[in-house]
Amino acid sequence: MNELNKLRWRCRRGTLELDILLLNYLENHFPQANADTQQGFLRLLELEDTELMQYLLGEAVPKDTVLAGLTSMMRI
Repeated sequence: MNELNKLRWRCRRGTLELDILLLNYLENHFPQANADTQQGFLRLLELEDTELMQYLLGEAVPKDTVLAGLTSMMRI
C-alpha cells in the first residue's frame, strides 16, 4: 500500500463531516504542500475526533500555528 493510500485510510474517522474535510484536503492540497504543512497534517490525524472536530468547526483554535493555519484553510 503506498503512502497516499495509507493516509487516505487514516482520514476515515467516526463522522462523515471529518471524513469529507480530511479527504478533501488530502486529495486537493496535501501533495503540493510544503514539508512543514504536510507534517502538520500528519499531527492533525493524531488528534482525537472530538478535538479535531472543534478545530475544524471553528469552535477552538490550535495553539500550534501550522495546525491553526491548516484547520482554518480546511474550513473554507
